[in-house]
This record gives sequence, structure tokens and C-alpha cells, in this order.
Amino acid sequence: MQRGKPGLYLQLIRWDRPAGWLLLLWPTLSALWVAAGGFPGWQLLLVFTLGTFLMRSAGCCLNDVADRDFDRHVKRTAQRPVTRGAVSVKEALALGAALALAAFGLVLSTNAATIAWSFVALAVAVAYPYSKRFFAMPQAVLGVAFSFGIPMAFSAVQAPGPLTLESMRSSVPPLGWLLMLGNLFWVLAYDTEYAMVDRDDDLKIGIRTSAITLGRFDIAAVLLCYAAFLGSWNYLLTSRLQSVYFLAAVMAAAAQAGWHLHLIRERSREGCFQAFRRNHWLGFTLFAGIVASTWP
Repeated sequence: MQRGKPGLYLQLIRWDRPAGWLLLLWPTLSALWVAAGGFPGWQLLLVFTLGTFLMRSAGCCLNDVADRDFDRHVKRTAQRPVTRGAVSVKEALALGAALALAAFGLVLSTNAATIAWSFVALAVAVAYPYSKRFFAMPQAVLGVAFSFGIPMAFSAVQAPGPLTLESMRSSVPPLGWLLMLGNLFWVLAYDTEYAMVDRDDDLKIGIRTSAITLGRFDIAAVLLCYAAFLGSWNYLLTSRLQSVYFLAAVMAAAAQAGWHLHLIRERSREGCFQAFRRNHWLGFTLFAGIVASTWP
């Protein structure tokens, strides 16, 4: 890598836009708290917090390389470092690989099953940037990628013995997979809002997104996805947590979802982008409710 480009590298990993990695962080930490029945310990907290940031940053590098020929035709992305040639493809891939290796180094401090699951998570993350070329709803692939921290959190807490297919399977209980499925609907909601920002540009260049596929049913679909996410997490966790704090958090999150729907009602670029950027507060609200419910 050339020297003198630290600002461009920070721009490449969206350092100044933390909403993206926070959208990954809150459901992952929520799962960590649920799996541990409370505070999971500083080691796991550090591993999953730093690992989430590093992997999201690595994903940005790969995404910008994969989309560089498309991004120049989209108003919002035309000035990204790789797209405008300020950072080369080799530089971006090298930075992404270094970040991913750093994240893997953190995972090595957990257990064999979690390490094995990390390879699955990596494969999905690598596949996502290319899915929009083949799938009508690439947001679903992103949903899997952005939700995979949930089963990994359960696996890290379970701490099984030597790696076998059985120990890997048993490392994630059904609750972990169901929470992941519920979270996937949240990703569909906020990334459809994100896709609505670029719908006009994406139609011109032939990119497939949920906003285009859903057409005039986009807002209704966002509503249903929010409802599926909050409804499933409420059903799965209320009896387990048995706390008024979590119920209050679900209600507060539902109110935020209502505000987001208000913002996107006219399908304006500004409103849809604002709704997307505010979603991490919804995730934080649920996480805070879980922490409060498991407080000693």
C-alpha cells in the first residue's frame, strides 16, 4: 500500500459512518447476552465488538471493489475511493484481507466450533456483493451475512469440546437460529429503505434490489418485515427474560419503526436515507432492554 492515504483508507471502510457496523453489533451483542444469561465476560465482549467492526470494514473494501463499475453511475456512491480511482483495487483488497485476518485472529481466542462457523460467515460475506447480479432480493443474502454474528455468539458461549459435526451443530441451539431468522427480517426492512434511496440509479444500470423487486409494495413490505422482526424477538425472548424492561424496549423499538415508516412514506431520497441511518438506534434499544433484563 502506498503511504499518504490514511484518510482514503478510512473513507473506504466508512470510518465516518458508524451506522453500518452498529447495525451488525447490536443484534450480535444481544445474542451474546441472551446466550450467557447476562454479561458474557470482557474477553467475548471485546472479541465480538472488535470483530464486528473489522469484518464490516473488510466487507466495505470487497463491496467497493465488486461494485466499482456500477457505483460511478449512482449519485450516492460515485465519489467512493475505489470508484474514482483514488485507491487501487489491489490496495482495497489488501486492506480488506488484512482486516479480515485481524478479525480471524480474534475468533481464534474462542472455541473450535465458533472458528468453524466463522468460515461460513466469511463465505456469505464474500458472496453478498455479487448476489445483486443474480438475485432479485440480494438484501436477503445481506440479511444472512449481517445476522451471522448471532449463531456465532451462541457458539462462543456454549464452548463445546473438540470439533465434530455434532459439536458444531449442538453449539447453536434452536433459539440462536430463530433469533437469526427474525433479525434477517430487520435487515430486509432497513436495507430496503437503503435501496429505495438509489432506486432510480439502479434501474438505469440494471442492479437488482428489493426496492425494485417490490415496486409499489415496498413500504408495505418494510412494515411487514419490521413486524416480523419485533414480533419474533418478542415471542422468543419475553418468556425467557421475564422482564418489563424488555417489553418496554420492544414497544420503544416499534415506535421507532413507525417513525421510519413515516420518513419513507413519500419515497424521497432524504427520507429513506434518514430512516436507514436511524435503524441502529432501534437495535440499541432492544439490546439495552436485554441488558437491563439480565442485570444482576
